[in-house]
Amino acid sequence: MKLTGAQIIIECLLEQGVDTVFGYPGGAVLNLYDAIYEYRSKIRHIITAHEQGAAHAADGYARATGKTGVCIATSGPGATNLVTGIATAHMDSIPMVAITGNVAVPSLGLDSFQEVDITGITMPVTKYNFIIKDVSELADTLRRAFEIATTGRPGPVLVDIPKDVTAAACEYTRKEIVKPDNYYSLSADEEYRQVADLIAASKKPFLYTGGGVISSGAAEEMAKFAELVDAPVSSSLMGQGGFNNRDSRYIGMLGMHGTVVSSKAVSDCDLFIGIGTRFSDRVIGDIVSFAPKAKIVHIDIDPAEINKNIHVDHQLVGDVRCVLDRLNELVPPQDHTEWLRQIEAWKEEFPLHVAEDYGDQVTPQYVLETLDELTHGDAVITTEVGQHQMWAAQYYDFKEPRQFITSGGLGTMGYGLGASMGAQVGRPDKQVINIAGDGSFHMNCNELVTAYKHNIPIVELLFNNSVLGMVRQWQRLFYGKRFSQTTLERDTDYMKLAEAYHIPSYRITKKSEVREVLQKALRHDTPVLVECVIDRDINVLPMVPAGAAIDKPILDIEIDD
Repeated sequence: MKLTGAQIIIECLLEQGVDTVFGYPGGAVLNLYDAIYEYRSKIRHIITAHEQGAAHAADGYARATGKTGVCIATSGPGATNLVTGIATAHMDSIPMVAITGNVAVPSLGLDSFQEVDITGITMPVTKYNFIIKDVSELADTLRRAFEIATTGRPGPVLVDIPKDVTAAACEYTRKEIVKPDNYYSLSADEEYRQVADLIAASKKPFLYTGGGVISSGAAEEMAKFAELVDAPVSSSLMGQGGFNNRDSRYIGMLGMHGTVVSSKAVSDCDLFIGIGTRFSDRVIGDIVSFAPKAKIVHIDIDPAEINKNIHVDHQLVGDVRCVLDRLNELVPPQDHTEWLRQIEAWKEEFPLHVAEDYGDQVTPQYVLETLDELTHGDAVITTEVGQHQMWAAQYYDFKEPRQFITSGGLGTMGYGLGASMGAQVGRPDKQVINIAGDGSFHMNCNELVTAYKHNIPIVELLFNNSVLGMVRQWQRLFYGKRFSQTTLERDTDYMKLAEAYHIPSYRITKKSEVREVLQKALRHDTPVLVECVIDRDINVLPMVPAGAAIDKPILDIEIDD
């Protein structure tokens, strides 16, 4: 059948099983939005307040569901407003297809109104990108974009489509899409045997899980592997939920704000196995002193990550689920009772640091522990970036994959509100709570109007300390307490702001109010905002300074001002 380019775009989205897109209309995508109107009964469009919110929402949708998120923007500033969201997805390996409009093909390169070279701009932050100048290439290019986004290591793909291409018509034939099979390994049998032999010889193994465990759907295989190896398990920020935090083998995060137990264990282990992780600088700290007694094994789907940040002794390249399946067949049950007894002793000696007794003042630790209890650890938690992000990772016990949605690699303030809406749209069966700090909240608080307009029942849990808490913490430790531009004191009335968006709101100023207010907020079937007023000098601990040895965390920060 003969269709316009705009209609072909929608048909291709339907081929891919896309049910929701996030976007913002404009001149260069008018034809596409006309098709969105035509197909409104088949595909849901959510208009955000800003294109960046659309990119973050598509990202949150992808992380919560495992599907490919889709966002749409017009040319020029509409397209550039997507860049931060695309870069966020790129750093965390999230499958996304971003569709942008552009000026007509004859006007390209002439500095036409609202024209930018968006493929050139996004080349460093996409897995691949396309500009389509012939409508006959449109369908196959879109299909290729989805394939690239989900094949191997996932990532965002941008497709730039000039306006005249969306207006032109050509023949379109629907295709049945076969999902790419990522279940593969590039490593030889001998390499598997070598790793299995290392595991059998180890007395103090350590397992470290990253986001690859989640993206490959390998949580069950990971649980079985941990049981077979009989080892403690730590997770990266991106790996939260890939291994059940409530399992007795779990010892908390590793890295800059990881637990003391994990830092001691990695320093004493004789075998370190990194699974679906890229060995971020915030995890390994000082390279020389990282896992000094251990042989290091790296399991990852991306060969480019092997030996990039840290030298490894052995590698298994492939999909995490496939690799773990093969290891689970090769590795006989191990017994490391003595090593796990030492781990338990460290857990008792070094429990996760809790803030000093603040009496009836609100502490984020207590709020998050109460939230975990009230939601039975089953909620989807999104975050902005800063202290609140680390507290959420530390004090909410994630049981399953895709429960924790955060900007790990890029560290994007303003990410969480958009991501929470995408997550809630993708998983309407889940309670979705966005944990925010007041600094991050001010960046994209306009997206509250999106939550209201589309009745997306998120809980916006806002920690208000009137400072840029994480930056202030660094200034206290490393910049002589010169709090340059981090004391905000904006005096925003969040209750009135919520009222302006027709959203119910609550304010918590005392510890004794926490439980009752959270219970009320969680019962809403509309978006709701909860402001928690906390002290500006509550810090995230433990903390390993950048580039310092992982086994020398700061456990206390003196407050004398």
